[in-house]
Amino acid sequence: MQCDPKILKTLRLNLSRDGGHLIIRSAAGREEVSEYSFGIEEEYFLADRETFEVAMQTPNELFEAANWSTGGLATREMLQAQLEVATNIHGDINDAREELKFLRREVAAVASQYGFVIMASATHPTASWRLSQPSPKVRYEEMIEDFKAVGHRNMVCGMHVHVQLPDADRRFAVMRAMIPYLPIFIALSTSSPFWNSADTGLKGYRLAAYDELPRSGLPELFENKQEFEEYVAALVKSGVMPDESYVWWGLRPSSRHPTLELRAPDVCTYVDDAVAIAALYRSLARYLYERPELSKRVTGVDRAIAVENKWRAQRYGISCIFVGKDGPVEIHDVLSTLIEQISEDAAKLTCQRELEDCKRILERGGSADAQLRIYRDNALNLTEVNRWIAETTAAGQMGAACSATEKAVI
Repeated sequence: MQCDPKILKTLRLNLSRDGGHLIIRSAAGREEVSEYSFGIEEEYFLADRETFEVAMQTPNELFEAANWSTGGLATREMLQAQLEVATNIHGDINDAREELKFLRREVAAVASQYGFVIMASATHPTASWRLSQPSPKVRYEEMIEDFKAVGHRNMVCGMHVHVQLPDADRRFAVMRAMIPYLPIFIALSTSSPFWNSADTGLKGYRLAAYDELPRSGLPELFENKQEFEEYVAALVKSGVMPDESYVWWGLRPSSRHPTLELRAPDVCTYVDDAVAIAALYRSLARYLYERPELSKRVTGVDRAIAVENKWRAQRYGISCIFVGKDGPVEIHDVLSTLIEQISEDAAKLTCQRELEDCKRILERGGSADAQLRIYRDNALNLTEVNRWIAETTAAGQMGAACSATEKAVI
């Protein structure tokens, strides 16, 4: 691979030892990566460059080119309409931001060569799930065969954030303690108000479709690795699933890495929103990991309340009012209290600014809010919504190469 050293310096990239992969410098030496290092995965739709309609069939050559262009960081997802990217491991929040922008630029450029655009939205506003096709991988073909219509309805795109938490049992304690907070991440990330060319009335419809899958939703109240392994073993021995990677909770222990993986959020159309939510999750994970005793305070009642708040986050997004044990709580108050609570952890991880960016999501709205404004301001024209998603995904952030439509409504 021939790369201009000046470009690599600008992007804060290195070449791998064999010269075959691009690596973010902060992740170039795994032995130097500290606790609470993290990575972000994003899923995108592939859509026709002219019509913005989702591509139901996509060539292998596109994914091979995207994989090469990103140093092995872009792959297929369950359906042919989807593409996934995954950052390297990071200790610095700004490195993650720059790599996420880099990955979007690279896969967008490759997609364009094949007549497609990428769209960072948790549902494609006008796609028909009935026409979806599985990716040509044995795993995905078997899943579609198992899940039937539910598998085809999985035409949704999420964001996943891994945070390294080395001690296994404490990792499970964090998972249990994190359950009441999951609705916050859902509310901040909503980008799926449309489904099958209809306004669903929800800001985050993605989880309504995704939760039809088995082993989805909120985690069970397991507190240690042994309990989780007993659960997985029972399902594997019974022929329900091949391994633990088929557990798709909104928060789960990784089967391949010493991490706890947040899976609940919609994919964010704005890069800065994705980074802000990742920083919030990382800071909270550190806070809970340093205080394992907090997991014992989360009861069945707390989980039941979290289930209700999850629904409210899906329905209302940043306008939701959460259920509290003492009565209703505004999301602004919940977020402000949380940020104050984990401020020292955010300072240790140097991501205080990103936590403040979470407050700004509440102030100006997220992707779902922008999509609905564009829809209403353009005589309920979903093509304009699709255009905005594609253009904003490519721009990466608010204010950078915004479409004329977006400027008129924000």
